[in-house]
Amino acid sequence: MTNSLSEIIGTARKTQRLTLRELGFMSGVSLSYLARIEKGDRFPSARVLRKIAQPLGFSENDLFTLAGYLSPQPSEPQPEQPGRLDPYVSSVLSQEPVETQRAVIAILTILKSMAEEVMPSD
Repeated sequence: MTNSLSEIIGTARKTQRLTLRELGFMSGVSLSYLARIEKGDRFPSARVLRKIAQPLGFSENDLFTLAGYLSPQPSEPQPEQPGRLDPYVSSVLSQEPVETQRAVIAILTILKSMAEEVMPSD
């Protein structure tokens, strides 16, 4: 397993303020198996990812994409919603402190205005 997936799972669990025991209880995955996943000793199956996604604050598709089971590109084009953040970006950003959220939104606003200057819309 890549260290990044084990780190993402461990960080998500800690962000949700869950112990391994609590995550195990919520997901039905054994405490020892969850610990080995977080250490990078085991690569979780799709079945295990499906069980731990919701308690960790992920959609199944997000966690499957991070694990490499799904392509990072959406299967269907998503309609652009001006002024709205991508749902994945929004879920990750919501776990950050308010100051970080404001800074990221400010940076995204600046980047958007720069992109509009380079490629004006219709």
